[in-house]
Order: sequence, then structure tokens, then C-alpha cells
Amino acid sequence: MTVRAFADLTWEDVRDVAGRHAVAILPVGAVEAHGPHLPVGTDVIIAEAMARSCAEQLDGTGRRALVMPPLWYTAACFADSFSGTVSVDPGIVTGLIRGIAASLVKQEIPTLAIANAHLDPTHLGSLRAAAHEPPEGARIVFLDLTRRSVAERLTEEFRTGACHAGRFEGSVVLAERPELFRDDVARTLEPNPASLSTAIRAGHGSFEEAGGPRAYFGWPAEASTDEGRETIRTLGRLLADAIVEESE
Repeated sequence: MTVRAFADLTWEDVRDVAGRHAVAILPVGAVEAHGPHLPVGTDVIIAEAMARSCAEQLDGTGRRALVMPPLWYTAACFADSFSGTVSVDPGIVTGLIRGIAASLVKQEIPTLAIANAHLDPTHLGSLRAAAHEPPEGARIVFLDLTRRSVAERLTEEFRTGACHAGRFEGSVVLAERPELFRDDVARTLEPNPASLSTAIRAGHGSFEEAGGPRAYFGWPAEASTDEGRETIRTLGRLLADAIVEESE
């Protein structure tokens, strides 16, 4: 199917897609440091790929998917000390997502699904808050990749918790925007198996405290295009499944 990009449509196109089976998919990510080899926009690259994949996989379910322009700015507390990171108050993000959902409901687009792979705990809290208290008449679907049942369907590196700017994220960038992946740098980076999830549970609040002085974790030199494509398909399927399950 052809993915419908909301911003590319006319207002009449949007009107004709609207209805109780319409789903808006909002890519959400941070502008933040992703090691010396990936762009600061990595999270949004992943979120947009996830959103498009989800829209494709909703085809045949009776739902009409629209991929929204991405939300680029959110809380990025763990990377706050690194140049290139833009971190905003999480309450702003919660309010903005609720506001988007409220505006879409007025247009008879009742479901807003969040495509997100940015795992900063403060950011995740803002998304949970929006999904927990959506505007009247709206449904906000938030797929939390940190949930065990979800994480188990993702890659081995992701499951270790050492997955910021490593093989998991680098592979998606290779698949989506290979010109932005600095291969010559990535191949020189030593593995960093320090787990961010373990660091978060221990109360650490920054990449440096978690053991990532260059803002990367995992195995960046092992990134591959094939893994990136498979990860995109899996992320899209996980979000599509969440949309379908929550509507039943």
C-alpha cells in the first residue's frame, strides 16, 4: 500500500480518510547525542520508519492509517550534558500529545498511536501520562518498548539494555539513512556492554553515570542494513498489533 503522509494531503483528502476506523500515527523522538557515529536525530529516524511500517501492516485490517509529522523535541535528561541534545520539560510533551489527540478527534480521527523508540525514563513517563488520560473521545495508543513482553520480540542487543547508539539503532539508521551513518567511526568503537536499564534501576541519571562517556552503548561496529530492515518490520508489527488489540 501507499503510506499516507498527513502533511502531504489536502484538507479534503484528510476529511475523506477520517472516520471511526482512522488511525493517526505520531513518530516521537528526541534530538540528542548518539555517539560519535550517528546523527542527533537518530530517534526520529527510527520513529518515522516504525510509523511507516505500522501503517503498511495495518493494511487489510480495515483501518485507514495516516503518518503524522514527527514530534522532534522531548525530555532527554540522560544526554543533557552532551552538545546537540535539546531536552524539554516532560509536561510540555504530555500536553502537546493530548492537544494533538483532541484536535484529531474533532476531525473524526479517534485513535492516535505513538511510534516511539526513545527510552529516556522521563520521556516515557510523559507518554504514559498522555495515554493514561486522553482527551474525551480520543484513544492514545502507546507501545512501551521497555515492557518485557515487547522487548523479548526485539534484538538480542536491545534485550541487554545496552542499546543506545549501538547495533540496534545503528542498523536502523543504516537501513533508512545510510549516508548519515559514519561507518569509518563506528568500526573503530569498542563494544560498551554497560546496560542502561540496569543503570536506571540503580538510580543513575546520565549517560556518564551509566558508563557511556561518549553517549553510546552496545556494539555499534556490528550494525547491519539487514538487521535494520528486520527491526523496522518488527517495530511496525508490534505497534500495529497494539492498535488492533486495544480496539477490540
